[in-house]
Amino acid sequence: MTTPDATSALPAAWIPADHEEGLYQGWVDAGYFTADASSDKPPFSIVIPPPNVNGSLHMGHAYEHVLMDALSRRRRMQGYEVLWLPGMDHAAIAMQTMVERKLADEGKTRDDLGRDAFIERVWQEKAAISGTIGGQMRRLGDSVDWSRERFTMDEGLSRAVHTIFKQLFDDGLIYQAERLVNWSPALQTAVSDIEVKYSDVEGELVSFRYGSLSDDEPHIVVATTRLETMLGDTAIAVHPDDERYTALVGTELEHPFLDRRIPVIADDYVDPEFGSGAVKITPAHDPNDFAIGQRHDLPMPTILDEQARVVDTGTRFDGLDRFEARSAICEALREQGRIVKEVRPYLHSVGHSERTGEPIEPRLSMQWWVAVDTLARRAGDAVRNGETTIHPQQMESRWFAWVDDMHDWCISRQLWWGHRIPIWYGPDGEVVCPAPGEEPPAGYTQETDVLDTWFSSGLWPFSTLGWPDDTADLGKFYPTSVLVTGYDILFFWVARMMMFGTYVGAKDTAGLAQRDAAVPFTDLFLHGLVRDEHGRKMSKSRGNGIDPLDWVDSFGADALRFTLARGANPGSDISVGEDHAQSSRNFATKLFNATKFALMNEATCAGELPPRESLTVADRWILDRLDEVLTLVDEGFESYEFSKACEALYHFAWDEVCDWYLELAKVQLADEALKASTARVLGAVLDPLLRALSPVMPFVTETLWKALTGGESVVIAPWPAPTGPAADSAAATEIDDLQRLITEVRRFRSDQGLRPGQRVAAVLSGLDEAGLAGSRHYLDALARLDPADDGFTATASIEVRLSGATVQVDLDTSGAVDVEAEKRRVAKDLAVAEKEMATTTAKLGNEQFLAKAPDEVVAKIRGRQELAREEIARLGAKLAALGGA
Repeated sequence: MTTPDATSALPAAWIPADHEEGLYQGWVDAGYFTADASSDKPPFSIVIPPPNVNGSLHMGHAYEHVLMDALSRRRRMQGYEVLWLPGMDHAAIAMQTMVERKLADEGKTRDDLGRDAFIERVWQEKAAISGTIGGQMRRLGDSVDWSRERFTMDEGLSRAVHTIFKQLFDDGLIYQAERLVNWSPALQTAVSDIEVKYSDVEGELVSFRYGSLSDDEPHIVVATTRLETMLGDTAIAVHPDDERYTALVGTELEHPFLDRRIPVIADDYVDPEFGSGAVKITPAHDPNDFAIGQRHDLPMPTILDEQARVVDTGTRFDGLDRFEARSAICEALREQGRIVKEVRPYLHSVGHSERTGEPIEPRLSMQWWVAVDTLARRAGDAVRNGETTIHPQQMESRWFAWVDDMHDWCISRQLWWGHRIPIWYGPDGEVVCPAPGEEPPAGYTQETDVLDTWFSSGLWPFSTLGWPDDTADLGKFYPTSVLVTGYDILFFWVARMMMFGTYVGAKDTAGLAQRDAAVPFTDLFLHGLVRDEHGRKMSKSRGNGIDPLDWVDSFGADALRFTLARGANPGSDISVGEDHAQSSRNFATKLFNATKFALMNEATCAGELPPRESLTVADRWILDRLDEVLTLVDEGFESYEFSKACEALYHFAWDEVCDWYLELAKVQLADEALKASTARVLGAVLDPLLRALSPVMPFVTETLWKALTGGESVVIAPWPAPTGPAADSAAATEIDDLQRLITEVRRFRSDQGLRPGQRVAAVLSGLDEAGLAGSRHYLDALARLDPADDGFTATASIEVRLSGATVQVDLDTSGAVDVEAEKRRVAKDLAVAEKEMATTTAKLGNEQFLAKAPDEVVAKIRGRQELAREEIARLGAKLAALGGA
């Protein structure tokens, strides 16, 4: 039908690995992803949530990147100046831990190297491994602007960190204080809440006596799972209304091992119904006890050092590890006769370090803090005022619950790798914070702690654009358009960015004029977690994690991307397995074969479509469906419902274009009078379909679209939009009826065991009444029917109820009909009709339903009942004619 080289622009088959790397490099070399801050196009910007420099992208990262890339690619096609800015986080704890582990293998410690040499070693490691993530991003197809790649410890970003620290310090929002923190004994540093993972462990609950061993003399029984902390007890608390202890409140009980007495205090925090109704108070090693200690002005001795060893108690337990001390103290209390009860195993929740796996130790420590009250209030107001919109909206309540009750933020870490806190101490205790570039006074020494990694990543949306300088990028692309991130770090990272963004945006500093929008992003899209095919969270311990590049190797990047995007909706987790990826690969192959068929049949995208009145009913139907699908796709993207967009495209491409229109088009292409117009409609359908799919499946659509259209690249092609007239409802009805009729005939043929290619003579009655008289040629071709000769004798028949009438198909199967199979088919249809009859009759017999249901609902059910009644009569008669029971 076409010349032999009609498909020469396409490979023989779609093998992703043969094309993806070259396609991606071609896009980069052409500058398609490089943003122009001087452009007069409307801006669209996304900053990537920076992955840790020492890691690699897992499936959760791939999920996030696919969604950001789809948004960026679509906006680029819509005519926006798009900046998707890449970069990585210095990952202070993770990087320092990794390098210290390598040093340990060499028989060294960081102290052996010294601070400067150790930091230089970390930079060397960073240089060696940072290319891994960039390579993975390229294989995924990320359309990021590589010319603007950033790192949280770049010189420019470090200056931004110093600048905002100075501003906060001068405003009195950064201060130093001794507070309780999450302490990692292995890392010997405070860690953030997000680096603490809680899990149930089997421990022991030990109850012991304070005071006299005689029941007739003052004593109180308390219970604890951390017996070693009793060396730091400074009170015993009971509820003010607990009459059992009224006489003891205000008295003191002797400590079993220390030369001091312990006061009994009353506090509403204590639950009188739990255990003995009395609790031991260790303010320096428990967050709840710390709060009670503050209320009652209790002493707060720290009895565990940085490595969680007992210190400064003056007891024989000094020098013991916390777990050794726990056992030794229990034995000593037992010797004194103070142990009342021991419960083993006792299941309770314990926080563990995400990095080392050890139990976290709550510890009183001198640290640097950010006062968050006003900052958090601004972050909350930005959402309340609509400056930032959260998707899904139901996450707003969690946002407000967090920012409206946020505690001051510990920003200091006892590490060497990171942004060193820009505080200098004088010889007489002076504390100064010089501005960036300003030298500290002579004789001053710098703070040794570094800043929490979240401090620098909290500046990411504007520090990456050049703040505190008034750069062209900042003017064009800030505030950013949308932040795409997981709901699991809503509070830890997003809250930091909102606090810093609204703080900076509300100030006129460093030559920056106050901006209309202080927020760092106008939309916040929170996606869920990627789970395995059984709905379980992916983790190394379960062994169910999936390396996204394994799927890229096996199925292609497009298959991975479509699998992830197809399940994505705001705030919802998705479950994926290899079967999903195989299905997506098959979809890419389906698109390839469809486009190849179109090219073989001289499909074209050039010139105007023929006048609508000259198009066939199939042409009008598929063009209308294209417009409807493009509308759904736009709605899905605009509301971040990627699943809605992908499902619409998938089912349109597979179910309607490939399964139906291409088959109908084959009939038309065999007609010389329709060949040219059909080829043009094929191009008019596939061109926008490929463009609409390209944000999610960029590689295969690039190859197919260029072959089909001869265009430069789908990356810079215009985004498709509905362009047709009002939908032709008559065409839609006719095609729907035709599909039902063909499907029913095919089902009958299958039930009878007829060969797929075997043609059968048939007489069709009722086509005119059903409005299908003009579609007989489609029916004959797709259902393998031949017009009957004069001597035709029907040996089987089926009836198909359509929207306008019933069509009867009489067939001469020349003895091929399996009567028993036909009886089973009719009996199955009869059972369905009888069930529908029972359902509708029950509803119409329910007086309460009839009283409440709208008239149109009742009328619809009556119609269903009448149709079921007719079907029962028709199918019953047919079954009887076949000799059925």
